[in-house]
Amino acid sequence: MTKAKKNITVRKLVESALFIALATVLSLIKIDLPFGGGVTVLSMLPIVFCSHRWGWKWGVATAFVYSALQLVLGLDNVSYVTSAVMVFGVIFLDYIIAYTFIGFSGIFGNSRKAVFLGILVTFVLRFLCHLVTGAWIWGEWMPEEFMNMTMTNVWIYSFLYNGWYMLFEIVFTEIAAMLLYKPLGKYFRREDLK
Repeated sequence: MTKAKKNITVRKLVESALFIALATVLSLIKIDLPFGGGVTVLSMLPIVFCSHRWGWKWGVATAFVYSALQLVLGLDNVSYVTSAVMVFGVIFLDYIIAYTFIGFSGIFGNSRKAVFLGILVTFVLRFLCHLVTGAWIWGEWMPEEFMNMTMTNVWIYSFLYNGWYMLFEIVFTEIAAMLLYKPLGKYFRREDLK
């Protein structure tokens, strides 16, 4: 391995560690919503940035580590479920797979449109993971009334509950990414390394 290549690898590792740390701290700053769930302060944006800067493969690896940290931070949620299958469902669908999807954001490239599309697609994939666990696992605790509507279907309940906070996550992350893209465009295109 050449010295230049080794330096890039070290830089990728250091930046990824910083992105994971920042994303984890931001995930702890949460605004609780009146109908349940909460919106973080752009917690997934550092993972998105990493994926677009270093490519989706590196982004997926970074997102996987982030997902493991989110699992550790949310481990108390596992105590609510009633079977081993549900425990695996929560661990993999609510944490590992859902958050690892964010790392695929960079698959679309590093242009402004690619960042927008990457966020939209990967956050919707994360939402779908939560939708499934919301109906399959958390639907057991579905209230009789939610958002001033009578709840009789766990899929509708899960869609509303998870869609509510994920919509805010998508919109706020898209706005921040678009505002930050111009000053960070050279960073995404790795022009700072030349």
